[in-house]
This record gives sequence, structure tokens and C-alpha cells, in this order.
Amino acid sequence: MDKITIREAVREDLPVLLQFEKKLIEAERPMDPTIRPGELHYYDIGAFIADQEVLVLVAEADGQVVSSGYGKAKPARPYLDHEEYAHLGFMYTLPEYRGKGINGMIIEKLKSWAYSKGLREVRLTVYQENEPAIAAYEKTGFKKHLIEMRLPRPTEDQE
Repeated sequence: MDKITIREAVREDLPVLLQFEKKLIEAERPMDPTIRPGELHYYDIGAFIADQEVLVLVAEADGQVVSSGYGKAKPARPYLDHEEYAHLGFMYTLPEYRGKGINGMIIEKLKSWAYSKGLREVRLTVYQENEPAIAAYEKTGFKKHLIEMRLPRPTEDQE
């Protein structure tokens, strides 16, 4: 395996990261019928890179950015035993680099960042159908917690 380096993202990474976001959305559209059609963005990646409260990481192999992820503190629900938690997102790895533990390396750095900020809980969301991602997250210690369910209003032709 190529030597993998994990580092903070910089503004110069933005073109590659925007491509990652596009690929991530393409991969998730078949799993989520509520994602609206057309071009869209999940994140303001440039703002995340500039924000001292968000950590955006990339993995490099031979000078090429091959993977990404971010961590951000978010307020917890008021009835939980913690006030804030670290939310991880923007987990994307180029297909030819999957299965090599790169995402796990990014998660470990993000967990360390979260714990250094005093956050006791790290969470992420993943589509139930995304079994490879679930397996990768479970390898890093994540456990399934909640299942969000949805019920769309029937259309006229379904009534």
C-alpha cells in the first residue's frame, strides 16, 4: 500500500473535495429518494476548512488526496447525558483506495480531536443500505444506535 498521510485540509484542496462531495451525493441518491434532483451541496466545505471549530481532514497517497472526513461539535438533545457531541461527516474515499483502512485512520484522528475538545460522544449517520460503510465504521468501534424511519405522504395516484 502507498504511504498514507493524514493532514488538515487546506483551501487548495477545495477542487478535489468538491469532486468528492459530488461523488458522495451520486452514491447516496439511490439510497435516499428525498434528495432533490439537480446539482446540490451537502456542505460548505470552504467554510468548514476556514472554521477553527471544524476539523476537515484529508488522506494523501503519493501527493494525491484520496479520502476525506470532518468533525464538528454539535449540541446534543437536552435530555441526554452530554451537552455536545462530535458529529463526523463527509466520509469519502476514492474507490481504488477503499478497504485499506484509510477511513479508519481519518476516524481515529477525528476521535482524538473530539476527545481533546472534551467531547464524550462521537456520532455519524449512514444509510442502512450502505453495508460496506457500516462494516468500516463498526471496525473502528461504532455501534448501531438508532434507525430513522420515514413515511412520505401518498401521491394522488397511490391513494
